Amino acid sequence: MSPTTGLVGGAPKVAPGQIAAAPKVALHEHLDGGVRPATVAEIADQIGHELPVADQAGLGQWFAEAASSGSLPRYLETFVHTVAVMQRPEDLARVAREAVLDLAADGVVYAELRWAPEQHTGAGLSLRDAVEAVQSGIDEGRAQAAAGGRTIVVGQLLTAMRHAMRGREVAEIVVEYRDRGVFGFDIAGAEDGFPPILHLEAFEYLRQENAHFTIHAGEAFGLPSIWQAVQRCGADRLGHGVRIVDDIDFDAPGGPRLGRLAAYVRDTRIPLEMCPSSNLQTNAVHGMTSIADHPIGPLAELGFRVTVNCDNRLMSGTSMSREMSLLVDAFDYGLDDLRWFTVNAMKSAFLPFDERLSLINEVIKPAYASLADGTP
Repeated sequence: MSPTTGLVGGAPKVAPGQIAAAPKVALHEHLDGGVRPATVAEIADQIGHELPVADQAGLGQWFAEAASSGSLPRYLETFVHTVAVMQRPEDLARVAREAVLDLAADGVVYAELRWAPEQHTGAGLSLRDAVEAVQSGIDEGRAQAAAGGRTIVVGQLLTAMRHAMRGREVAEIVVEYRDRGVFGFDIAGAEDGFPPILHLEAFEYLRQENAHFTIHAGEAFGLPSIWQAVQRCGADRLGHGVRIVDDIDFDAPGGPRLGRLAAYVRDTRIPLEMCPSSNLQTNAVHGMTSIADHPIGPLAELGFRVTVNCDNRLMSGTSMSREMSLLVDAFDYGLDDLRWFTVNAMKSAFLPFDERLSLINEVIKPAYASLADGTP
């Protein structure tokens, strides 16, 4: 059953060209997870960082294979190499610029790039120096994309690492730079053993300052992580949140029955930043062997505010167009369904309401209407 039409196979088949042309919104996009393989190889050569594969052609494949182990900690190990080549200001700017250009080329009209400044001080940069370097790359990428006829809005999400204790420090920089390109805050890293509550001081500070934040929760750990993120920390959105299905009885008489937490997340419209390919790679949900097993389908049917994201384009060998194509094949979605996911994401963006509304009404909906009509 599709989220908007309520029909199984009731929508016309979406063509690959339509998916490529459709406007997209990327809320869960790691900057260090979307580096071009050639860029990793070139910078690694410059700084003397040893890579597991010497040739550029095989490097992208190595990342995808290494990230497909079924283990989130093993998945996260691949970032050793991307973070290593993102220490100098010029390299941070280059990676940010290329990320913006790659997203724009894929039809993304709004993106939030998340990354952890504390991991990029190896060459002597301060946290603020690193933030400014990334912003310079974003600004340059947006200008180049616009010159090529593609307009894209991009903001930074500053991430604190769960296992470290710099959450409050990073949160203060989020507030300091929120009118200079930083849209919000996040925590990331190994979820098991490092619950959101460890960074409660940061979340309380952000709420006092009326700042936005999302929390990685319900990816590698279950309901307690989601409960803490929502009820103790006050998350605006949930990074992944896929394990919310643990609180749903799909075999209940009369149809699926939501537990108290699942019902709260659905009824209060807390957005779920879902990343199908990534979740499949890390075995986020037990028994998931294909995209067709991903909970995004039943969660959409049940009315959760689900959004589609890549997580890490390099590690998953993916793009927003590819993620949408996978969902079309797995769930027989039509253009209306893809528009529904995209509008969901835009509604959930850390952008002022009037700007969100403008992108929805002036960019996203007209473009989907043109695609449906078959007009260019």
